[in-house]
Amino acid sequence: MSKDYDKAIKEAEEKIKDINKRGQEALGDDALEFMDSLMSPDEILESDLRVQLIDELVRARNEQGISQKKLEELSGVKQPIIARMETGKTSPQVSTLIKILKPLGKTLAVVPIENN
Repeated sequence: MSKDYDKAIKEAEEKIKDINKRGQEALGDDALEFMDSLMSPDEILESDLRVQLIDELVRARNEQGISQKKLEELSGVKQPIIARMETGKTSPQVSTLIKILKPLGKTLAVVPIENN
């Protein structure tokens, strides 16, 4: 794992040097296209899935008028953990997600990936 990590860090450093060297033209017309170029398709898919999952959790909590503190009481997951999860500062374990989703009337499901 550390070998892959070191490789990714080195690639990122090289790309940053290139951006600094070329300035504004390095970003081109689409910053999202540039950001996607830093991630593999699998990493983009994983990131998108994580964002969708957290968005659904926050939406359900807000629709039901449940505060993070109340969700702590209902789920047994501490409020600071819920806050870090909702802001993307941590990637929760599946068991934690299930604990949080249950009081919201939600669950996780494994479904086939759509082919485009």
